[in-house]
Amino acid sequence: MSKNKIKLNIQNIKALPIPTDGKRTYHYDNKVPGLGIMIFPSGTKTFFLYKRVDGKPDKIKLGRFPDMSPEQAVNAAYKLMGEISEGANPNNDKKKFRAEMTFDKLFDRYLNEYAKPHKISWTDDLYYYQKFLNKFDKKKISDINRQDIEKMHNHVKEVSGLYAANRLLALTSKIFNKAIDWGFEGINPALRIKKFKEQSRDRALQATEIGAFFEALNEEPNLILKSYFYMSLLTGARRSNILSMRWDQITFGDPTEWKIPLTKNGESHTVILVPQAVEILNELKGLFDSPWVFFSQASKSGHIEEPKSAWKRILTRADITDLRIHDLRRTLASWQVKTGASSFVIGKTLGHKDKHATAIYARVSKDVARESMENAVNEMFKYSN
Repeated sequence: MSKNKIKLNIQNIKALPIPTDGKRTYHYDNKVPGLGIMIFPSGTKTFFLYKRVDGKPDKIKLGRFPDMSPEQAVNAAYKLMGEISEGANPNNDKKKFRAEMTFDKLFDRYLNEYAKPHKISWTDDLYYYQKFLNKFDKKKISDINRQDIEKMHNHVKEVSGLYAANRLLALTSKIFNKAIDWGFEGINPALRIKKFKEQSRDRALQATEIGAFFEALNEEPNLILKSYFYMSLLTGARRSNILSMRWDQITFGDPTEWKIPLTKNGESHTVILVPQAVEILNELKGLFDSPWVFFSQASKSGHIEEPKSAWKRILTRADITDLRIHDLRRTLASWQVKTGASSFVIGKTLGHKDKHATAIYARVSKDVARESMENAVNEMFKYSN
């Protein structure tokens, strides 16, 4: 054990070799007794605690890297040590997990213990569960097999498209991986199911259709939804960030800015708000007693979660096909290109994270990014009546 002791930090863990002989390898932390990481031939890396339980040595899984960070693994190890010292037996918990866990209970645990604390887009997970996965609710997770998942994957492709089918497959695999981390000793039924081949998209609203889009959007009777789509176009922010936009994240003034506390790339991002976006916010401000900008009485979260019906109405009125809400983010970027912005200015605008360009993004001033956004938005609005 001693020769395999290292400091279990992110850099060292990423550098650990994948075993090539078909056997898993073990590496132990040089400070926390019994804390280690096992590496499988598949490349999976799982934290564990090596501890005697009821007199027998055991490796108790804590969580997978990088879903679980080294700091979280240390905390989990010490917590488990304390429970074992008080007489708890994790092996009994595993047996109870296997015997009692149905899919609805698993998803509830996944949502509350993993998705909500760690994922900004957890509402997307909830949507996919409610729309497709709840058919498995009362089945024991050990009874859900690969054929079940393949059948669902193909069905979702038929009714919602291959992109939705692939997102659902990835979510299902993640849920079962968490089950394994929590003690499920069965297999992940989503493993080795191939995703449908996706084509890279470059779809954005063109000059020939953006006028019809504005006209259809302005006819939308739901002010909240209309404002949401406008904000998606005017900020280029990600869907999940805009849906969960809060009033306390916005600083009104000169300039008015929106600070997203945590984005998809794991960092905060300050979004420049052009005058047209500020006008929309001023129209919404004070209408509802809610911390959410895009308030909804119908959702549990308190903000709108799934605006697809309204989106479909708008596209039908505009006679526009093959346009997704996410394409509005790409639309802003494409019009910035049309008005002469560089890729680094666009990266600064959209909050991109690229290890090769991060330093250049940092040198792009807010004033330059703001000017680029205003030029692009003003050019688009020339087509609005």
